[in-house]
Amino acid sequence: MREDYHLEETSFSEVNYLAETRKDLLSLTCVPCRGGIPPMESEKIATMMPLVPGWKLLGNEVKKIEKCFKFKNFKKAMTFVNKVADIANEQDHHPDILIHWNEVTLTFWTHAINGLFDNDFIMAAKVDNILAE
Repeated sequence: MREDYHLEETSFSEVNYLAETRKDLLSLTCVPCRGGIPPMESEKIATMMPLVPGWKLLGNEVKKIEKCFKFKNFKKAMTFVNKVADIANEQDHHPDILIHWNEVTLTFWTHAINGLFDNDFIMAAKVDNILAE
């Protein structure tokens, strides 16, 4: 993150532009998005996607990011889902979750703005970090 960054002087919309690495995303906390703002623009999405490798961009009108995780068995998949649930509750930003025996597909998008928001990328990085631990 840039050294000249000071949270009290920076609006949240500027924070994402300061996230230049996955580590930067991990250091951020989701903030409530109540709507009334446009979804993330394509240029910003293109800048953020490399920070969350393995996540796919979905959608034409409503942009989402999604990733499929594979595990040895159902129990390991559910352990992962429970860890995701803990982080989602802590950050107050929840994914769509599809469980198919040893596969878990997570989809992030911000319903309040019908598209992507900073929180989606923050959560993608935090989810990926579960497996890195």
